[in-house]
Amino acid sequence: MPTWNSRGLRGSTLEEFINRTNEKYQQGHLALVQKVPTPITPITIDKKTRHITLAYFEQKSTVDYIGVVQGVPVCFDAKECKTDTFPLQNIHAHQVEFMKEFEAQQGIAFFLLYFSTRDIFYYLRFEKFMEFYHRMNDGGRKSFRLEELEEPYFFPPGKGVLVPYLDKLAQDLEGR
Repeated sequence: MPTWNSRGLRGSTLEEFINRTNEKYQQGHLALVQKVPTPITPITIDKKTRHITLAYFEQKSTVDYIGVVQGVPVCFDAKECKTDTFPLQNIHAHQVEFMKEFEAQQGIAFFLLYFSTRDIFYYLRFEKFMEFYHRMNDGGRKSFRLEELEEPYFFPPGKGVLVPYLDKLAQDLEGR
C-alpha cells in the first residue's frame, strides 16, 4: 500500500483556492462541484498535535473534484507545477482510465494546472492531455512543455473567484 506523508500536501494551496472557488460557484447557483476525499488509514498520530504523521491509502484515488455545472457532469484533477515542464508521471493510469470512462458517459473531464512561478492557471482539455499521454506511451517525451499548450486555455487568477475555470469549461464545450 502507498503511504501518505507531507509531500502529499504539495498541492494543498491550489486545492484550497479551488475549494473556495467552488463555494462561490455554488452560492451563485452556477455549479455544484466537490472535493473527492481520499480515504486513508492512520498508522502514526503525533500525540501532542494530534496530527496524522503516517498513513496508508485505502484505495487508489480517481480525481480531485467531481460535480455538475448547469447540467453538465464534470470531473477534474488539480496539479501544481513550479517549472515550465509538467511530468506526466504525476497523472496515474487509473486516473486516466476513470476520466476516459467519465467522458464516455457524456461527462467532461479536464485538469486544472497552476504554474506557480508564473502565477497562471491552465485548463487542460482531456483530449489535449491524451495527445501527450499517447506520445509518452509511444516512446516519446514523458512530459509536456508550457509552449506546447493551447494559448486560449491559459488564464490568470480571477477577480471574485480565485480559480475562474468556468469560462474555460464553456470554451471547451463550444469546441466539442
